[in-house]
Amino acid sequence: MSTISIKEDVKEELLKFASELQIRLRRRVDYNEAIHHLLMRRRRHPALLKEACAPMSGAEDARRALVEERRRDEGRAERRLRP
Repeated sequence: MSTISIKEDVKEELLKFASELQIRLRRRVDYNEAIHHLLMRRRRHPALLKEACAPMSGAEDARRALVEERRRDEGRAERRLRP
């Protein structure tokens, strides 16, 4: 076994997660097992992660529309601020 250093806020979150895991599994869980569960959860659905990070169809059209609307907003704001 080795020792790792973590900040107090991370330790508190890890303790909360370990406590929730103990309740779910109905047995004692140490930090090692809690960290293992967190790492496995990240690896569980790589296809879903890839799908969530993929660009949506029509995203470029939506981006263009937002940029154009922003230009119009800036033009209206300029006209209001002119003396």
